[in-house]
Amino acid sequence: MTDVKPGSGSDARERLLEAWRGEIQARQQYEILAQRMRDPRRADVIRQIAEAEGRHRERVEKRLRELGVTVPDPATVKLSWMQRMQAKLAPVQRVMARMEAAEQTEITDRYHRTTGDPETDAVLSSIRTEEQAHGHSLDALQAAHDKDQPPPSGPEARLNRILGRETWHRTGAGWISGAIYGANDGLAAVFGIVAGVSGATGGSTFVLTAGLSGAVASGLSMATGAFLASRSEAEVAAANVARERREVEENPEEEKEELSLFYQLKGVDEETANLIADRVSKDPDAMVLAQASEELGGADAGGDPLQSAAAAGISTFVGAMVPVIPFFFLHGTAGVIVAFIVSLAAHFLVGASKSLFTLRTWWSAGLEMTLAGVIVGGVTYGIGLLIGAAGG
Repeated sequence: MTDVKPGSGSDARERLLEAWRGEIQARQQYEILAQRMRDPRRADVIRQIAEAEGRHRERVEKRLRELGVTVPDPATVKLSWMQRMQAKLAPVQRVMARMEAAEQTEITDRYHRTTGDPETDAVLSSIRTEEQAHGHSLDALQAAHDKDQPPPSGPEARLNRILGRETWHRTGAGWISGAIYGANDGLAAVFGIVAGVSGATGGSTFVLTAGLSGAVASGLSMATGAFLASRSEAEVAAANVARERREVEENPEEEKEELSLFYQLKGVDEETANLIADRVSKDPDAMVLAQASEELGGADAGGDPLQSAAAAGISTFVGAMVPVIPFFFLHGTAGVIVAFIVSLAAHFLVGASKSLFTLRTWWSAGLEMTLAGVIVGGVTYGIGLLIGAAGG
């Protein structure tokens, strides 16, 4: 039986439970990120780290049982909705960088300080060592892009050699972030219009006219811009597929080798990968689709221009209408006050939504956006007052 210093048993249990919850949440985040990774090698690295978090949890659970602590149900530990949405939507490298920074802080606070129980300290110390290795694994993902790193060997080296001559591959961005930023632009722009006209006219019916005109103009402008941008992206994707088709026709053997290497990087043995690639290559259309799937994420990469236009246009219009709506029912000072309150609340919500992609704390992003709204509204309202005074 290990001697535990007086008063330290509770600390050991609390630290173990804290570590236990942290390992479960970390594994959940890594699993989400692994599902998003298109590169099979990088996805495999992340999955290995997720599995390591599971092994850490098992060691912590064993020590908890030895201390007579009932291990809670792992299903009770969940990511917050914000953590889950950020893991699903934010740039993968940004999420991993934040997780690595958080883990380094936790290593010092959670695993390094003594609990007074030597056996618990030994468990936490061993986990600390492995957690530090996670940082090196994540660093390796970024180092893979570094030209100064030694070139990889085997299938990956051969594949990189082939893909090095195909610099035209690219991927598109999602429309969700565009919708949030569209709402942000519409809200900020029309809030400025409404505030300025309110200052100049005292909240007359001109505010409603100006606000509606600004909302419609903003929505249509964003919709057409998003449509043209998405269509251009789709045209680039179509051109990439056409170029892939030409390469299949002009260099069938090299393309067949490339497809085989993709399969090998996914864990298929070389003989089987060559056999699959050979069969697929007998049908040029199937070969193009297979290559497009591996290199471009699909033959339809580039997004739907109508979907992008609708998301950007509608979100911008909705955001722009927020400061206008009160003037359908109110006029004068009451309308101005309600419009300011509603608009600033909307600024906070939009700012908090942006944290899904920036990884900032939701309340910090919301307050920053609210402050921006105060500045925009205050300045434009003041300008409106000056214009109104000059005109009077």
